Amino acid sequence: MLVNARDANGLLGRETDVSDSEWLCQLTERGLLLAALVPPEPIRRLRDLTRHRTTKIRERNREAQRLEKVLEDACVKLSAVTTDILGVSGRGMLQALLYGERDPQVLADLAKQKLRLKHDALVVALTGRFNDHHAFHCAIILRRIDELSAVTKEMTARIDIELAPVR
Repeated sequence: MLVNARDANGLLGRETDVSDSEWLCQLTERGLLLAALVPPEPIRRLRDLTRHRTTKIRERNREAQRLEKVLEDACVKLSAVTTDILGVSGRGMLQALLYGERDPQVLADLAKQKLRLKHDALVVALTGRFNDHHAFHCAIILRRIDELSAVTKEMTARIDIELAPVR
């Protein structure tokens, strides 16, 4: 019988492997240890995939926080105006910064949809001291975010395939 070690760990045991195994047998006979559930193979595969995808999503979020930290270091407070610096507008402004555009007016003009209403606040938020050093870091971080997004998308597709028989 497969038993969760956590259940047996809290109970007093013996010093050697032989006496330990005898003790575990006695506990099992008395019903103090319950059998652990071993999920079927398809469920184990899904668990692996979903846990790995969760890890990649967390990594992507950490990279987004690193990006925001680099921008804050450059006194670019884009996150104070927009909720998602990796959205369409934010991404456009970041790409323009990477390509050398430093004029806050021009960068603010890249805003799309509702963010266009915050033009003046964007100009203030984009006024900073962004330089080549910050551009280098941002480029690396954005590339990593794109890689993690692609992996997450690929894993989601695989999860959908694995879920098809269950549906």
